[in-house]
Amino acid sequence: MTSQHKRKQQAKTLRQFRSIHRAMGALLFVFFFVISVSGLLLGIKKNSGDILLPKTQKGTTTDLTKWLPLEDLKEKALLVLHDSVSSELDTKLNRIDVRSEKGIVKFIFDKHYYGIQLDGATGEVLHIGKRRSDVIENIHDGSIIDNYLGTSGYFKLIYTVIMSIALLLFTLTGFWLWYGPKRMRKSRN
Repeated sequence: MTSQHKRKQQAKTLRQFRSIHRAMGALLFVFFFVISVSGLLLGIKKNSGDILLPKTQKGTTTDLTKWLPLEDLKEKALLVLHDSVSSELDTKLNRIDVRSEKGIVKFIFDKHYYGIQLDGATGEVLHIGKRRSDVIENIHDGSIIDNYLGTSGYFKLIYTVIMSIALLLFTLTGFWLWYGPKRMRKSRN
């Protein structure tokens, strides 16, 4: 193969990579924008001053033997949700986060992103608030669409696979768009 033919082949490959890179960028621009902004917000959530994620409070004791039973704390959290926030809200829990080192228990609800922090020993309400970071996380990973459509995680799975492959292809084509011309210049010399 002559060096001129090899050079034409390299230029053709470079044009194909540029075309793929440009098409993916145009097609997936909105998704990449949403992922980058939501990723940035998730990265700073603990330093957002209670705007995105409520600060974890401190309870009266870290000694678990002095704590109320978890079932009693759960009942208290459900009562607080209905009495202090709204009796219309669903009481289904997403998770119970026991922070023994802080002396608290967080009750995070499934459908409406509220969280309630209780003192593990006294059951006293330490904080009630929206967990905006959970909404942002659901936007980031696409599960907000599953929640809205009731598609049991299928949208998130497809979205994650497509965006992961796209990011991989973006990385590879972007590298080649950077390295290809350098390689062509080097082969000319």
